[in-house]
Amino acid sequence: MVERDDVLAPGEEEEVEAMEEEPEVPEQRARGCFGAPIQWLRMLAAEMHWSFVLGVVFVYGISQGLGGALSRVATEYYMKDVQKVQPSEAQIYSGIMKIPWIIKPLWGLLTDVVPVGGYRRRPYFVCAGFLGVFSMLVLSFCKVHLVLALVLLTAGTASVVIADVVIDACVAQNSISHPSLAADMQSLCALSESTGGLMGFVVSGIFVHRIGPMGVFALLTIPAGLVLLVGNILDEPHTPNFAYRQVSQKFIDAGKAMRTTLKSPAVWRPCLYVYSSIALSLNIRDGMFYWYTDADGGPSFSEETVGYLFSVGSVGYFLGAILFQHGLKDRPFRDMLLWTQLFFGLSGMLDLVLVLRLNLKLGVPDYFFAVIDEGVSRMIGTLKLMPLYVLSSKLCPSGIEGTFFALLMSIENIGFLSASWGGGLVLHILRVTRTQFGNLWLAILIRNILRISPLCLLFLVPGGDPNASLLPDEVLASREGTQTAEPQHIELVSLVDSAEAR
Repeated sequence: MVERDDVLAPGEEEEVEAMEEEPEVPEQRARGCFGAPIQWLRMLAAEMHWSFVLGVVFVYGISQGLGGALSRVATEYYMKDVQKVQPSEAQIYSGIMKIPWIIKPLWGLLTDVVPVGGYRRRPYFVCAGFLGVFSMLVLSFCKVHLVLALVLLTAGTASVVIADVVIDACVAQNSISHPSLAADMQSLCALSESTGGLMGFVVSGIFVHRIGPMGVFALLTIPAGLVLLVGNILDEPHTPNFAYRQVSQKFIDAGKAMRTTLKSPAVWRPCLYVYSSIALSLNIRDGMFYWYTDADGGPSFSEETVGYLFSVGSVGYFLGAILFQHGLKDRPFRDMLLWTQLFFGLSGMLDLVLVLRLNLKLGVPDYFFAVIDEGVSRMIGTLKLMPLYVLSSKLCPSGIEGTFFALLMSIENIGFLSASWGGGLVLHILRVTRTQFGNLWLAILIRNILRISPLCLLFLVPGGDPNASLLPDEVLASREGTQTAEPQHIELVSLVDSAEAR
């Protein structure tokens, strides 16, 4: 017999060997796809300690992402089915639960300048974890009065906010000590939160349907417990004999610097627009939620369907951030805000089409149209907020950039509170209740008109190059002599970087 190698033409042997090696290529690519993220996480853990990486995943991914998604859906059904409140009341209560976000600079100042037992970060993680576990346990096992339920839900929000502020401070400090890895840390935060949020919304409706909103509150003790765990394992240097007498002076210095900055027209004018843009965009989310789940006037979506709809919103958020990063981040603020505010108002018309059931006349099912509505609205809403975040970061003077950015975020959160309470007032005036939705279309129309009204104040926003400095020289000079030896007030520097990076 003739051996196979004897009958191969010149060059065919190499081709046969290449063909035999081809099946290994997809396997190598698969190993690369799964191995690269693992190697990346190992690199971050080696450079900045594994407890920090785990803390980011726990706080951003599980507490804020997964836990935040579960909490939102569970709270909606808890107010509707357990406490049986009207949608206008639910709007007011949801605004109250956001108050811990409004006083976020206070949490930041505490963790920056008031160590406990020689540690700046670990005790605040422990406090946040205990607060979250206690509040969720009480809500899950006891049918409490509405006032106490509101207090416990607000305490749960405070738990998330405190953990958020502390992990932001850790990210900011590591960004200073490892500047080459600052972008990697921001990517870790964003990926953790977006992945956790998407997973949370997908399963939220299933859990609410199976175990009820109070059962979901019991599950939320797990994210709070993981925050408590971070407080016990975080690698942080111990600094005993802290001079607590200097704390009051640091608070006074920070207050003076922020007051001086806010007096500048180059700062307060954009701040006024930021607040007006958010506050005038009325929030009637609870009215829409009650209509979604109504069996008579609405489409009667199930718990699972509502969770899936919110997960589509998370995808819209992700797409909006990607679109801003790769195509719109270098546009002038005034031009960007003009078009995003305009499209934000027009996107609200999708709600109007859905409530008036015009989609059915066009042959489009409610669920399919609601998916389009949720995805498009969230994407455009993200495109509207991103330039506001970047604009806020440009208004922060050196030395107090973290605390001042937290102050600007509080102004925005006050705007969200105003929008929520304003939406509740509109729903109350129009008599939109748990079972009556005849005037919901009018509430949507009023909201859409008010969404466009901030365009009249667009002159308050600076034009020109968005990459140029917006602060006048006198504001920059006012920070001379106010620096301290320790890295203070940096709890939100990471958000400044992430807003610009996205």
